[in-house]
Amino acid sequence: MVRPIVLPKSFVAWLWPYLEAFSGRTRATVAALAVGAVLAVGPRTVANALRALGLADEPGFATFHRVLNRNAWSGLVLARTLLHALVGAFVPDGPVVIGVDHTLERRRGPCIRPASQYYDAVRSSKKRRVTSHGLRWLTAMLLVEVPFAGRIWGLPVLTALTPSRSWCQEHGRHYRSVNDWARAVLRRLHRWLPERLVVAVMDGGFAALDLLDALSPSIIVVTRLRLDAALFDPPPAEQHYGRPAVKGARQPSLRARLSDPETVWRRAVQASRTQWRTGGWIEYASGTALWYHAGKPVVPILWVLVRYPDGRREPEAFLCTDPTVPPRTVLEWFNRRWSMETTYEESRAHIGIATQRQWTDPAVFRTTPLLFGLYSLITLYVHQHADRLALSPRRALWYPKPAPTFADALARLRRHLWFEQVFAISSETTEMTKTAPPLLRRLIESVCYAP
Repeated sequence: MVRPIVLPKSFVAWLWPYLEAFSGRTRATVAALAVGAVLAVGPRTVANALRALGLADEPGFATFHRVLNRNAWSGLVLARTLLHALVGAFVPDGPVVIGVDHTLERRRGPCIRPASQYYDAVRSSKKRRVTSHGLRWLTAMLLVEVPFAGRIWGLPVLTALTPSRSWCQEHGRHYRSVNDWARAVLRRLHRWLPERLVVAVMDGGFAALDLLDALSPSIIVVTRLRLDAALFDPPPAEQHYGRPAVKGARQPSLRARLSDPETVWRRAVQASRTQWRTGGWIEYASGTALWYHAGKPVVPILWVLVRYPDGRREPEAFLCTDPTVPPRTVLEWFNRRWSMETTYEESRAHIGIATQRQWTDPAVFRTTPLLFGLYSLITLYVHQHADRLALSPRRALWYPKPAPTFADALARLRRHLWFEQVFAISSETTEMTKTAPPLLRRLIESVCYAP
């Protein structure tokens, strides 16, 4: 038995739509783990969350571990509830832009059985390819502008582990590649938002004809495009003999168009991911074509070729599976994808991704998606209570921070949760506690901003 836990009432009440995914006996335990994960400093283990709540001497600590490694509940129900809440708060109308990418959580040990050896993009370079042992996670994020930050954020809504082939064979499961997982995740998100236009933004690793064909036309896909891709004109309208043609004449390659004097370039300012910073100048050309490869589906695309007059970057090409979308919109959608890298970094630094410890397969599959979802929950709560929390960036004379970041949002939420329990009006008296002295305020700030 777990003794009654004193938790912030307003925050737990706000969490109620997500707690309904669990059984009645488990909801209080899940609420305690959520609050403990927010307040915990250091590794996001169950033990550390209990210490943050003052439950280090709790004899029923195994009850909290069973939430992850034994209890029956559906992560898809949580993801669907979170998606609807985020879309309603940040994207009430217009297209819903979803970014899809995978990241590597470096883990070792005999108990981390779904792990395998994967390409490590962080440690690799153009001259050196590095692989690391760990878990590969595919994450779908809602790419939206967060008003209190004034920039595009990537808010995780659905995360899936892509287990190794050996683990799937051992457990009798069908092995899926990363592209297969991306197709399954995006189709599920589209089913959850049947009345909305969904735009999937992905990197060049997902630019596969099978994936693009499977997602079209219900989902608009924007990815990178190879400069040597085989692009063709539409087939002729009239054909008097033979099998119907699936393509017409081949177009010049995008690499050849870079040096072709007949290529029409348009000049524009690259869209910035922030409100307080402007992007650099770019030149772009666009057109429509059929992307064809023998034995693969034929996909009509809009291609956008970009070059940088100042030479700060190599020329790039992008594609969109809806040829009617304006080229500038395609570039703006793809530019949002970079916020996913920020989310991955901030999740490791402040939410504790890759610091948790699990020893059973159910806990391995569940913990990291919950921590990614906690990132979105914190952002949503601070957004809906921005006026009450009086969110402001942490500034210094040498760091004129223009707008709050996720670290500021997490610190303000931590302070709010602590003050609600410690410095709030007592239930037995109407007297308000005195304002904390400067030294205590500095100590509280240091703890709130601790990773």
